[in-house]
Amino acid sequence: MTAYGIIASDLDPSSAIAPQVYARLRDAIIRNRFAPGDRISESEIARACEVSRQPVREAFIKLAGEGLLAILPQRGTIITKISYTAVLDARFLREAIEADIVAILAQDSDEQLVVDLRRQLQAQVNVADSKGFIELDERFHRTLADAAGKRGAWRLIEGLKSQMDRVRFLSLRQFPVAKLIAQHTAIVDRIEAGDGPGANTAIRGHLREVLSDLPQIQAAHPDFFDLPDGEIPGPVNAPI
Repeated sequence: MTAYGIIASDLDPSSAIAPQVYARLRDAIIRNRFAPGDRISESEIARACEVSRQPVREAFIKLAGEGLLAILPQRGTIITKISYTAVLDARFLREAIEADIVAILAQDSDEQLVVDLRRQLQAQVNVADSKGFIELDERFHRTLADAAGKRGAWRLIEGLKSQMDRVRFLSLRQFPVAKLIAQHTAIVDRIEAGDGPGANTAIRGHLREVLSDLPQIQAAHPDFFDLPDGEIPGPVNAPI
């Protein structure tokens, strides 16, 4: 199935079309079903989805706002490269927000939340592949935000971390699933113990792990990245 077919599949005609096209196209870009520089056609997507061009245009505009598309007058629409700087910025902002989220949860540890999180940890252990783990990882972090009453903050994070997620899918072959699960477990342990500083340290270390191999990932996929000033940055090793 082509990427256009994936975007068109299972659209619900009773719901707004633009958000559905946006979500499917964003997922296809993040999972690298399109490569940077690929041209995509508003008219072809509309035809594949059997919809007018207006909802597709709305989806394109939103994706361009996230830096995933470049709409070039008279030249068409292309998939952007991964902005190295945007990845680092997203990591920085996500860490700041989620460190506060786990501190809130540790202040008043909820037994039922801990039970739910430990069930999620077991599902992560049982997952068969790295792609499946990424979906469970998203659920884990979203659960933390929801439990802290910070659903709006999580929506902000989702909008910021598109480029970061593209890197994660590029790194599937070297994805340290066991290590990441151990880090999730440490976060839950600290929340259950009511240890705010410990939870803060645990989640900061976890989120920095995602980027620990960023220079190597860039070197393996140089055509996917837009580097600052055209230079390859050094290792990302921010102190906790």
